[in-house]
Amino acid sequence: MPHDPAREPVAVLGLGAMGTALADAFLAAGHPTTVWNRSPARTEPLAARGAVRASSPADALTAGELTVACVLDYDALRAVLAGHEPALAGRTLVNLTSGSPEQAREFATWAAEHGIDYLDGAIMITPPGIGGPDAVLLYSGSPDALVRHRATLAVLGEVVDLGPDAGRAGLYDTALLGLMWSALGGWLHGVALTRADGVPAADFTPVATRWLSGAVSGFITRYAAQADARRYPGDDATLDVHLAAMEHLLHASTARGVDTALPELFARQVRQAVADGHGADGYTRLIEVIAK
Repeated sequence: MPHDPAREPVAVLGLGAMGTALADAFLAAGHPTTVWNRSPARTEPLAARGAVRASSPADALTAGELTVACVLDYDALRAVLAGHEPALAGRTLVNLTSGSPEQAREFATWAAEHGIDYLDGAIMITPPGIGGPDAVLLYSGSPDALVRHRATLAVLGEVVDLGPDAGRAGLYDTALLGLMWSALGGWLHGVALTRADGVPAADFTPVATRWLSGAVSGFITRYAAQADARRYPGDDATLDVHLAAMEHLLHASTARGVDTALPELFARQVRQAVADGHGADGYTRLIEVIAK
């Protein structure tokens, strides 16, 4: 039977909030979708929308060439798949379960030993955003599997191919979450600081997001080349200048009773670099403090 990406059958293992959103997106795009969950009651709403309920993992795994798993963790997925390896042989497993790069690489080795095409993935959106314009999913692992199933996976969100190292998606995932928490933490600190002077978050935020998407995004793009070259010219602003500005932030925060843990972290790293004799270098010099 010829492969038809527009109607490719898909099985989804795990129906938490994210797994349910994945299955819903496949159904909405017209893909025959088989679902399995350890608690069968979770399959009922999807069955009412047209999904086929599998009575066991093996029934789901043999429903088509492509299985997408999104369960609690890698140990849970191993438990689900234990004894069902022959059912997956010659098929593709896309694992969207969160975990470490090391776990992903171990799972890729296990998959190769059993003749399973394996892709590890990371979902960079919350469940309500699946299938929407802002949804981005990172994939790494079998290049052939990604080429073959790319059109089907694209209904979940933009497909970003990170190459054949199965651990790369998990590595990016953890790094990007760190970036998100840093940005959110900085925004929350800014909201607390400005709110102390009576500024609503709704007034501060448009200026903050414009700053992030414009100047700060530009800094990151320009600094990437410096980080790779390990050359840190202070041609836009030196660490001495940054430290002086951080002292202003610390003073303003203290004066308003705002917690200083976040700006103290920034200042500590800059002070360390300055103490090491790098006060005339640019901000990217801090990578050497962070990476040690």
